[in-house]
Amino acid sequence: MSLERFINQAMSSWMSEEGPDSDIVLSSRVRLARNFEEYKFPTLFSTEEAQAIILKMEEILEYSGFKNFGPMELLKIGEVQPLQKRVLVEKHLISPNLAEESPYGAVLLTENEEVSIMINEEDHIRIQCLFPGLQLTEALAAANEIDDWLEGHIQYAFNEKHGYLTSCPTNVGTGLRSSVMMHLPGLVLTQQFNRIIPAINQLGLVVRGIYGEGSEALGNIFQISNQITLGKSEEDICNDLEGVVSQLISQERSAREALHKTSNIQLEDRVFRSYGVLENSRIIETKEAARCLSDVRLGIDMGYIENISKSILNELMILTQPGFLQQYAGGHLRPEERDIRRAALIRERLKMEQAK
Repeated sequence: MSLERFINQAMSSWMSEEGPDSDIVLSSRVRLARNFEEYKFPTLFSTEEAQAIILKMEEILEYSGFKNFGPMELLKIGEVQPLQKRVLVEKHLISPNLAEESPYGAVLLTENEEVSIMINEEDHIRIQCLFPGLQLTEALAAANEIDDWLEGHIQYAFNEKHGYLTSCPTNVGTGLRSSVMMHLPGLVLTQQFNRIIPAINQLGLVVRGIYGEGSEALGNIFQISNQITLGKSEEDICNDLEGVVSQLISQERSAREALHKTSNIQLEDRVFRSYGVLENSRIIETKEAARCLSDVRLGIDMGYIENISKSILNELMILTQPGFLQQYAGGHLRPEERDIRRAALIRERLKMEQAK
């Protein structure tokens, strides 16, 4: 494995494979925050402590590598170019925080990119597992397995009363953040989603954009995640989230059915107009591309379009992001240059799919 492989391959396995309810749930993610007992937390630690933590993780990997998920590659963020870091963020393999504010950070990645262990981010260790579709239970099992392996070599910062200790008080307890990425165009188009958000918040969950906290919900894609980590077990947190997600899936399907019954020709027109934009545009911005890709994906799910696979749309959602476009171009592009390349890439990829 190499950095180039992770950078140049757009599709991770969680994007290309089908999972339960994958017409609406794109992915399930579980993240566990952990810290070494003997070192200050990243908000206060020294350069020497940061480097010692990376060295310890390298030793663990070298002498007792975790084989259950295949070989792992350690990438030191300080050795990764800014554009490459942006691509890793766009693929959800590292957080924006690790990319921008952690010069002494690192990440351990499995070959299939389902497992990402971030080092020296907001906490010393953040174990992330990503699975396609609605698979929170499976993602939690995988994260716990890795957590047990690491705990065999590391003394975690742990308190009998409060649980795992973390840099941010909202993560104290289980240190668990579980989330699902959902495609909800039906609820958006029927203007129901904004009314649903307050109810979701009252249940201790939060709705965020495609790249988590502070990001925008491009292409009707939203992340739903837990806020409370203290006072509940990891299983309860995931079960509560899965219960809400199951309700959202049902509501989204009902909204799509209502659109089909009451506005079928208008919806079909919207889908094919967006398809035409993607197929023929010479200039297209990120937001417009995301909106059109969302419409076309909805059209595929509802049977309007039959000659394009959903995996191609997942691929294009990543390939058309600014980092990937510039990586393929070999350097920095001005916004207008990115818009031209984005349109050309989409046209080319759709033609390849139609030629099959």
